[in-house]
Amino acid sequence: MTTIPEDLAYQARRIRRLGVPPQTREVRIVHELDGILDQVQPATLLQTGSALWEVWSRHPEFTTPDVLLGLDAGGILPTVAVALASNLPYRLAWKLDLDLPDKRHFTEPHARRTEVFTYGDITGTRVLIVDDEITTGNTLASLVTVLRDQAVEVTGIACLIEDTTGNARPLLESLGVPLCTLTRL
Repeated sequence: MTTIPEDLAYQARRIRRLGVPPQTREVRIVHELDGILDQVQPATLLQTGSALWEVWSRHPEFTTPDVLLGLDAGGILPTVAVALASNLPYRLAWKLDLDLPDKRHFTEPHARRTEVFTYGDITGTRVLIVDDEITTGNTLASLVTVLRDQAVEVTGIACLIEDTTGNARPLLESLGVPLCTLTRL
């Protein structure tokens, strides 16, 4: 497991969600980049991206990716931040079903809208998946499977927060995908 030292840990906490349907998680993780509890300074975005890239770069299974892949909606800002820090291009997976070629579909089982799509030909590339948080790992496991079916090498997953209540790490390890985070709750 790779995380940053506790004194530098990325700040996050669990908040109860109101009025959610039964299949949706009752808890939302709020954190420094989401702009919910406080305004976000541009320097914070850059520092966070640099910290997450640094943690990934020091991971024992580090492989330089060709492209970053972020998830709609919480993964957008961390992905942009890591792209700025690493000088790597990025793509985003969206909860929009568009009539475009090279579309791949995966699921986010705990969300209100469960269908997520990636677009564009990334066959044969090395991809680092970036997201804001991971709880059960089911969404990212679904994405890893879909990408691998398209001959994409998933080099790892970089998340701001690992919510340990969902026990995601063993699932990702069973898929042979390294996970690095800035903090654990």
